[in-house]
Amino acid sequence: MLLAAPVLALQSQFSDASADAFRTIDLDWVDQERDRSVPVRLYTPLSMNTPASTPLVIFSHGIGGSRLGYSYLGTYWASHGFASLHVQHIGSDRSIWFGNPFNLVSRLQEAAKEKEALARVQDLRFALTRLLDTPLGQMIDPSKIIAAGHSYGANTTLLASGARVSRDHVPIDLSDPRISAAIVISAPRFYGQEALPSILQPIQIPTLHITATEDNINIPGYYSGYEDRIAIFEAIGSTRKSLAVFDGGSHSMFTDRTNTGGAVLNYQVKEATQELSVDFMGQILANRESTLEDWARRHESILSKVVS
Repeated sequence: MLLAAPVLALQSQFSDASADAFRTIDLDWVDQERDRSVPVRLYTPLSMNTPASTPLVIFSHGIGGSRLGYSYLGTYWASHGFASLHVQHIGSDRSIWFGNPFNLVSRLQEAAKEKEALARVQDLRFALTRLLDTPLGQMIDPSKIIAAGHSYGANTTLLASGARVSRDHVPIDLSDPRISAAIVISAPRFYGQEALPSILQPIQIPTLHITATEDNINIPGYYSGYEDRIAIFEAIGSTRKSLAVFDGGSHSMFTDRTNTGGAVLNYQVKEATQELSVDFMGQILANRESTLEDWARRHESILSKVVS
């Protein structure tokens, strides 16, 4: 059930809004066809009161995360006029941290397997369809939907955006035509897949890639370094793509954790990521002029590279 909340008349959906101009709703959905729970957290602007007018970001968390994570993005996006639907992926979510500690490695490795990777994309598709069928969903503009994700969630985002992995040498197309752009944060290579260009060339929608020079993933039996983020950016088929690389940091500083990568840099990177993502979405969804050069000048001290 969607909970009622007061609605305020605010500025246009792409203008700066008050930092508390949003509400948060948790929903516990079940995809009956797959017998799979799909919990979500929805951040909405308080200005979301006009049918088919609000853009939407659908967000996928990294391994071991949940719908509660990446709140610094969800709250910021919603306070700037974008609804943000954060999907929790059962099987690769926070539940893997609980249980017998001696089995943790096997749980992590199980979560990275093909079955779960594909199920995650289906979670996004189901959650998007379910939301659009609700009263709040009627306020979403179905032509203005952006997928976003961090780490494993970035892989999920890429698959939903047109990336094609192979099973028995046959490409699998999981793309969702409702997605018009993608924000890809710290994407690793696809586990167990080769030929990166053939996987990513089919992606033709605009993409924004965000990483850092110390953005390295270390899971027992699996390593993905910063160079993988660059390789993914270069292999994307879209001609409209941008890359921002922060200097130093860590892989987990893009989560809600506050000290990883250095307490000061962590805060600065989060702030810069918020600004850059909203600038990107404004370009794609409202044909606003890019402020990337100004953004890069403001954050020059923490940047290693910007490509557009």
